Formats: sequence, C-alpha cells, structure tokens
Amino acid sequence: MKPDFDLNVVLSRIEEAIEPYPKAAMFELYERGYSSLFEQLISCIISIRTLDETTIPVSLRLFAVARTPAEFLILTPERLTELLHGCTYPDQKAYTMLGIARRVMEEFSGQLPTNFEQLTSFKGVGPKCANLALGVATGQAAISVDVHVHRVVNRWGYVQTRQPEQTLKVLEQQVPQPLWTDINRLLMPFGKHICTGNLPHCSTCPVLAWCEQVGVTKHR
Repeated sequence: MKPDFDLNVVLSRIEEAIEPYPKAAMFELYERGYSSLFEQLISCIISIRTLDETTIPVSLRLFAVARTPAEFLILTPERLTELLHGCTYPDQKAYTMLGIARRVMEEFSGQLPTNFEQLTSFKGVGPKCANLALGVATGQAAISVDVHVHRVVNRWGYVQTRQPEQTLKVLEQQVPQPLWTDINRLLMPFGKHICTGNLPHCSTCPVLAWCEQVGVTKHR
C-alpha cells in the first residue's frame, strides 16, 4: 500500500468523480422515498445478480402494489413473480420475500428487526443485503461489499483478499465506522463506471496516485 494513502481524501475525490453517474440503486430508491428497512431489504433481494438499471424499475413496479409485509402477504406467489419480472430468479425471490413478510408479521409485529444477527436469520438474507439495508434505511454503521467494492479495494492494495466475505471482515477492521456506509455508496458506482473490471479508466482516475493497480494489465 502506498504510504500516503488517505481514505478520507480518496473517498472525497471519488464522490466528486461519480457525480455525473447514477447513484447506486438502494440509495436512489431511498431518495425517492422508499426508505423503510423492509423496502430496502426487498430491493436488495431484487438486486442480487441483477443490474441497477433493472433493479430500480422492478422495485418501483413492485412498490406501486405492495410496500409493507402485510401488503405482500395479500399477493399470491404467482402475482409476486409477475411483478418481479426482469430480475434474476423472480420465482425464487418471490418465495423468499413472502417468507420474510410472513415471519415479520408472525414474530415481529410487522416490523423488521434492526439488528444484523436477527436480520441475517431470515432465509435468503445474507450479510451484504443485511448491511446495505441497515446502513441505508437506519443509518447504522454497516459495510456492504459487492463485486465492485471487492475489486476496487483489492486493486488499490488496501486489502488482499479473495472473497467479498473476507473483504468485509478486513474493511470492518481498517475503515473508521463513520465511513462504513460510504463504502458501498461511493465505490459501487466508482467500480461500475470508472474502476471497471475490464480496461479501467486509469488515465483519468481521480485516485490513481493512491492506487497500486493490482492485477491491472491493460487500461484506458
């Protein structure tokens, strides 16, 4: 890692650089008013293996019909699958969502628990979605690591990990808690549009001076 690496400065430069690009889906939906923990979790489930360009319109179509656990339980699996058309595995996600809604109503009086351990005890809810939903909806300090975050921080040389789950653990040790939610908010669009998987835009990257360019053989 370059000795003068300053995460605050790096994130500040990235925030300015990604301004012209769309926000990460969860943050965009939050700004549109879909800010409850349940809505954020549902949208995150939609986003699994699905591009933001699809996640947002599918979420909007779904929330036009149902936004609460009680409203979800009125829907049949077939109707919910139809509303999820466009995202990956719509039938599987429909059953996951209905299972979550049912358990929320039966065990938690209609309110999702704002606790990581309880949230990840729901079938189909992994650390990535739990942390992202908690961070966006409740403001809790939480780091969510997707493929973009994992690639970027390893390319910088900030971490040396093979799997996103490993990256999460290292980032929780190295990143100050006030910056935890910013990790996904900033690095997801940065990794999608600038620090791309293939041919990253190194020649115009605002944080090249701090980047070790680990694994980069060709760039723009």
